[in-house]
Amino acid sequence: MSIAAAQLEYASLLRRTLPAVIHSDRENERCISLLEALDGKEERLTAAERRLAELLAVLIEDFEEKNYALKPARPVEVLRELIQANGLRQKDLLDIFGTPSIVSEVLREKRGLTVEHIRRLSRRFHVSPEVFF
Repeated sequence: MSIAAAQLEYASLLRRTLPAVIHSDRENERCISLLEALDGKEERLTAAERRLAELLAVLIEDFEEKNYALKPARPVEVLRELIQANGLRQKDLLDIFGTPSIVSEVLREKRGLTVEHIRRLSRRFHVSPEVFF
């Protein structure tokens, strides 16, 4: 396909989909649906479709970073959330911390997490170690 033909195809896709900066959840959902339709396409995407998918991904990411960004949390807050989300109790973390007293001290913020604790926690909960820094 020639460059001119590819540009015409891309222009046509833009006219049909009208992607723009996202300002609402409804607009975000529309862009997500468009992107999912491209992702679900059986045959290979054309160059124009790949460009449109890239544009939609940038627009969605920008909106979601501005509107759904996670607030920074202290390491112990992250740990408490992971414990609650997984229905665990302090005694369920003995394999990570070694003793009940260390688990208790960490959760009461009387003791910090060690590098080894962070390594074990990230493996246990399948999260990046960065969430504990």
